[in-house]
This record gives sequence, C-alpha cells and structure tokens, in this order.
Amino acid sequence: MIQGKMRLTSTRTLAYYWGMEKSTNKKKRILTGDRPTGPLHIGHYVGSLANRVKLQDEYDCFFIIADYQVLTDHLSDTKLIEGNIREIVLDWLSVGLDPEKSTFFIQSRVPQIAELTMYFSMIVSIPEVQRNPTVKEEMKAAKIGNKEMSYGFLGYPISQAADILCVRADLVPAGEDQLPHIEHTREIARRFNRLFTPVFPEPKALLGSFPRLPGIDGQKMSKSRNNAIFLKDSPDEVKKKIMRAYTDPTRVHATDPGHLKGNIVFDYLDAFLTDKEELADWKKKYKKGQVGDVMVKNRLIEILSAFLAPIQERRKTFAAKPKMVSEIMQSGIARASREAETTLQKARGAMHMDYPSILSLK
Repeated sequence: MIQGKMRLTSTRTLAYYWGMEKSTNKKKRILTGDRPTGPLHIGHYVGSLANRVKLQDEYDCFFIIADYQVLTDHLSDTKLIEGNIREIVLDWLSVGLDPEKSTFFIQSRVPQIAELTMYFSMIVSIPEVQRNPTVKEEMKAAKIGNKEMSYGFLGYPISQAADILCVRADLVPAGEDQLPHIEHTREIARRFNRLFTPVFPEPKALLGSFPRLPGIDGQKMSKSRNNAIFLKDSPDEVKKKIMRAYTDPTRVHATDPGHLKGNIVFDYLDAFLTDKEELADWKKKYKKGQVGDVMVKNRLIEILSAFLAPIQERRKTFAAKPKMVSEIMQSGIARASREAETTLQKARGAMHMDYPSILSLK
C-alpha cells in the first residue's frame, strides 16, 4: 500500500521544478503511460501503477496519456476521451504518482509527436509494420470479421515509437510480450541515425514481473466486459463484484476440497494479502474443505476495501481541486513539449529540413 500523503503543489513550485531543476537531471529517462479508455482498475495497479510509483524515485519518468491511440478502435466514443483523461490523472495522483518527481502529459497536446511520426513513417515499410504482433493479430481479426483496418491503426506502432523517442527515453517498462514493440522502436532509431545523423537513443526494455489480474469472470479485466474492480469503486461496489467472482466450479459444498488454480478470489488474495502466513492458512483450509467460498470472499472484501480506502481519500482531495489538476497537466505538457521541440530541432537539422536560409533559423 502507498504510504504517506501527496503534497498539494503550487503552480509556482511546479514552474520552478520543471523549468529549472529538471534541466539538470542526470537520471535515466523512462516513458510509459495509459490509453484514456476509462478509469483504472486494480489490474492496472498490480500490473503497472505500483511499479511506476517505485520507478519515479530512481528515474526521470514521463507518463503519457495516449489519446491518439484511442482513435484506432474507439472512434465513435471521442466525446468520452476528455472525461477519461481526467479519470486517469486522478487515478495516477491517488496511487502516488507525483508531479514533483515525474512529468504527466497528453499525447495530442505535444504536436511534435505527430511531426516525428510523419518522419518515421517515411523510413518504415508496410511489411515491417505488418509484422508487428499486435497489428498481425488485428489484421487476422479484421479479415475474419470482414472489416477494414484503418491507416491510423496500421501505423500506430510508428506513432508509439515517436512517443518514446520524442523525449529521448532510455528505458520503457515492459513485459516479455511487449518486447517486439520496443525492438521496433530501437530499429527506427537505428535507421534514422544511420540515414542521417545520430539523434536518438536506442531505448531498452526495463523488464520486470508485471502480473496480470483477471477480471471477476476469469477473462481479461476491462471496462467493456464489466468485470473490473476500479480504484474508485465504493465498498458496496467492491462487495457486489467480489460476490460474483469466479471461484472453483467443481466445488458444490463448502466442505468439498477446493482448487486454487484458476480461482479468481485466490488470485486477488495473492496480489493484495500481504500477510503470507495468513494467505498460506487460507489456501490450506480451502484445499481441505475447511472454509467456504463466502468466507474467503468476505475476507477479500475486507482486504480490498482497506487497500482502496486511502487511495480513494487522496482521489477526493484532488478531485476537489480541478484547477490544481489542470495546472499539473499544463506544466507537464509544457515540459514534454520543450523536450520534444529539442528533439525535433535535432531531427530537422539531421534531415536538412530546418531550412535556416529561408526561415532565418540559427
């Protein structure tokens, strides 16, 4: 659980921090983030947010809200993006991501990303993009469903590379399944540097163990499946969802020996019950048929409610200060834009597209 209170930072402090202190920061730089498709859930916390809280003390972290990427598969829901951005920022702040340590920004509000995407798109072939595992799977799905894939979706890995390289990130937190995406970004950086002048670092994957919590139905946890426990869920909502959670379908009576594999309740207990002796005791009794599902679920409800309470308290504090949240985002966007403009000036110069004799640039 995240300890301590988030400092409520003034605009003046933020301006000083981003404008001066960060310019001399020698820490390695990280970029990671989320798509604004809805509020974040406990699966996001276990899979990435908890790790980000730790990383921001060791690295210069840039956290991106990738709103362009929403357009690849939620084009009819654009009216929801703004509200979802706010939800994500509040979730970030509530779990302990600190704008005094890290930079929050919105992808579309850093226009240099789009320009960099255009440059990169000229040095990447269509077959190369089609080999991207995610694109390959979507192409199969589109073919089966007799649907057409948009140009924007086909090119999203190039846009993703621009997200990473616009701030010259050294590292990208990733699991094994994301390595092809990062290797593609590395290849784009190498190709640009080889064709023109070395401008971009070759970002490496910061590999870690990113466990994936299933939804309460055993499927991937997501808003669209209505199977997620959100960080902002009230105790009553948590209780209703946990009581519907998938356990052991072979177990008819509470005295029947239970199975732990594929049991969602125990997946959640593994993630949130910090007392390992108690956890081992619950597992032992469950396998012997000494405790029923309802009893185990009630204990999980207590644990999750206690975990979420301080997060939700901080969320209320930030939600009540919309002006401060806006200032945090504006300052983060300003810093990301400065970094991206520095990158673009180098890229334009390397490509001889800065046109100094015409535009009187130095």
